[in-house]
Amino acid sequence: MEIALSINYNERDLISACVRKERWAQQVLYEEFYSPLMAICLRYSHHEDEAMDLLHESFIKIFRSINKYQPGTSLGAWMRRITVNTAIDYYRRKVRRRTENIDQAFDLSTDEADAISKCSEQEILAAIQKLTPAYRTVFNLYVIEGYSHKEIAEQLKITESTSRSNLVKARSKLQVLLKGQHGRGKGK
Repeated sequence: MEIALSINYNERDLISACVRKERWAQQVLYEEFYSPLMAICLRYSHHEDEAMDLLHESFIKIFRSINKYQPGTSLGAWMRRITVNTAIDYYRRKVRRRTENIDQAFDLSTDEADAISKCSEQEILAAIQKLTPAYRTVFNLYVIEGYSHKEIAEQLKITESTSRSNLVKARSKLQVLLKGQHGRGKGK
């Protein structure tokens, strides 16, 4: 049974209700932040089912720690950080990390037009999801979230050179995948 509530609430009231574990408040928070947090989960996952698992695990953590949220700071940013950390934790638990050294990376620069500029958001997301978990995680943390290689290395318990190498290889793989989608083949 669906009930439409015509209550005007502010963030403080909503957070207080969530701390009291009131279902209506949890539902409002879930519905309001579903799309932006799901977008994060899709970037870190291999497929939509895995992203949904990450999203639900993130919301469980959010609801369990909502009492730690500091009013006056960005609620969205706080929830985003929890979601990214949940994805990192998932990566650590589920994936055997391969150590790859930057010395093994090839010179992958090109004079061709940027393949990403010619692709839709869905094509880019699909290509990111095809990356290995190691490449996908480093790519997201560095390119999307803005972490430094030092921070990534600390989070994932890898070396900075491995982080750099994985980023180079992720970009190369994305370039191949995206060029392939637009009929230009896999090379020059």
